[in-house]
Amino acid sequence: MTVMTAAAIEDFLDDVFPQRMGTIEAVSEMRATMSLAIEDEHLRPGASVSGPTMMGLSDVCLYVAILAQIGPEPMAVTSNLNCHFLRRARGDRDLIANARLIKLGRRLAVGEVELFSDGDEAPVAHVTATYVLPDND
Repeated sequence: MTVMTAAAIEDFLDDVFPQRMGTIEAVSEMRATMSLAIEDEHLRPGASVSGPTMMGLSDVCLYVAILAQIGPEPMAVTSNLNCHFLRRARGDRDLIANARLIKLGRRLAVGEVELFSDGDEAPVAHVTATYVLPDND
């Protein structure tokens, strides 16, 4: 069940994680979508989006999907992130991240994120990640 809206998550992140990147486009049951307007600071030589930019947006997008399900929790943290770069992410288009939670347990959340250059059907990267959730007992 989704317990936080996109707007509520944005407000929460403004307080606890203001340096994050991207804009929340939507949250739903076990899912989140974000976008990032690509600027020069996100590019590597050859006008491609850099790997750290893609991994960073993926990490935040999965965190957003988790927050939508569990509510405001600043101490849910990434414990593992794997990124497979599939093709060049275009530097002249927004980057889109679609996150899906595969497992949401009491202590761990596991999910995947597909990244796209806006307007393209083929993903530019596939990310899997695990978050550790705090023990609230």
